Amino acid sequence: MAKQVPGRTMQAGHSPAESAMVRQELFDEIRCTAAREPVSISELARRFGLDRKTIRRCLRDPSYRRYQRERSTATLLREHEAYLCERAPAVDYSARILFQELQASRGYRGSYETVKRFVKPLRAVREQAQRALLRFETPPGGQSQIDWGESRVPFRRGVTVQHFFVMTLGFSRRAFHLAYPREALRQFLDAHEQAFAYFGGHTREHLYDRPRTVCHPGGDGRVRWNATFKSFADYWGFEPRLCRAYRAQTKGKVESGVKYLKRNFLPGRTFVDELDLNEQLQQWAAEIADQRLHGTTHEQPAVRFQREAPALIPTAGQPSFWLGMRATRVVADDYLVSYQTNRYSVPFRLIGQRVEVERQGAQLVFYHRGEPVAAHAALEGTHAMHIDPAHGPGAIARNPRRTLSTPAAATQRADLGLEVEIRDLAVYDHLAAAGGLENHA
Repeated sequence: MAKQVPGRTMQAGHSPAESAMVRQELFDEIRCTAAREPVSISELARRFGLDRKTIRRCLRDPSYRRYQRERSTATLLREHEAYLCERAPAVDYSARILFQELQASRGYRGSYETVKRFVKPLRAVREQAQRALLRFETPPGGQSQIDWGESRVPFRRGVTVQHFFVMTLGFSRRAFHLAYPREALRQFLDAHEQAFAYFGGHTREHLYDRPRTVCHPGGDGRVRWNATFKSFADYWGFEPRLCRAYRAQTKGKVESGVKYLKRNFLPGRTFVDELDLNEQLQQWAAEIADQRLHGTTHEQPAVRFQREAPALIPTAGQPSFWLGMRATRVVADDYLVSYQTNRYSVPFRLIGQRVEVERQGAQLVFYHRGEPVAAHAALEGTHAMHIDPAHGPGAIARNPRRTLSTPAAATQRADLGLEVEIRDLAVYDHLAAAGGLENHA
C-alpha cells in the first residue's frame, strides 16, 4: 500500500506515488521501453519498481507533467512553492540554502522549520527515483553509457594527467576503455569508433552526461547538440540521450565502471608512455574486467556479452566518420576555415563562400562546388593554424608577371581589379637590344 504523504490530498484514481515518484527521465524510459518491447504493465512495474497505476498513467499521458505539491492555502510558502520545486534540485535539496535564498531575495518571513518540512517529501521523492533508476535494466543492444574519468598516471618521464574514455554496454556490463591526454572532440569521437570496432557494433541508444562535446547549455531548456557530434550520431545510426541536469547518477553503470578502473587497474602500476598505458589497459580489460563476477548481474561480462553481441547494430565495413563525411564551413574574412578548433587557409577569392572539408587519412581536402581548392596536413592539438602563402593576395603582389599570366589566376586578377597590358615579347627584345629596358622599366 502506498505511503500517505503528509500535507497532500489524493486525487481520484491516482496514488501519491503516481504523482510524486516519476521524474522526466523515468517517464521517458518507461515510454521508450514500452515502445520497443512487448512487455506487460506488470512487467514494467516490476522492472522499474513502481506501482502499476503509475505505469498506466505514464503510458496514458501524452507528455510529461511536472509534479506540483498541493498544500494548504494558509501556508507562508504558498507563493514560493513553484520556486522551491524548481530550485531544490540545483541545491541538492538543502533546506538551509533554500531558506537563506528565500530570506535574501524573496521577502520570506517564515521559519526555517517550515521550509524544512516542505523540502523533506521532495528529497524523499528524489531518493525513491534514484533507487528505481539504479534498478533499471536495458535489453541486449538497447543502451550504452559513456563517460570520462581523470587520474594522475606515473610515466617514465614523470607523472601526468590522463583522461579515460569508458563505454559500458547496459545489458552485459562489458566495457571499453581508452586513455587520452585530453578530452577534445576529436579524441571523443575517435574513442567511439574504436569502441564500435572492439564490440563489433553499437547499441541503439547512447546515454551521456552533458559535456560540451555532446551539447551546449540552452537558457530555454532545450537541447542544443554539438553539430559535429550530432552528425556523427546520425552517420553511425545511434540515438544520443542525455542525463537530466544535476542527475548524473542516471548513468550509474558507467560511473561504476570508471570507479572500478581507478580502484582495480591503476593502483601499483607504472607505465612507459601512453602506448604502454593503453596496452596494459586492454590486457586488464580482457583478463580481469571481462572475467570478474559482476556484483549486479552475478555473471561475467564476457559471458553475458555473448547474448548481447547478436543484438548490436553491426559497424563492420563502414568507413570512419572522418573519411565518410564532409563538413561545411564558411570562409572567414582572413580566408581561413575553422575545423576541429584549428584553422586552415583556402584561396582568398572564396571569402564569405561555403566550402566543404573532407579528411583523407592524415590530410584535409577543401572543396568548393565539388572541386578541390586546397589541401593541408591535419594539425595535431588545438587552436593551431596553417596558411599556404599561395592562397593570399600577397602571392599575386609578389610575382604579378608569373602569377597573373597563368590561366588559373585570371579570376584572382579580376577580383583584384588589376589590368595588365599584353605586349608581344618582341617589344622586350627590341628594348633590351637598344639598352633601354632598364630605363623603360
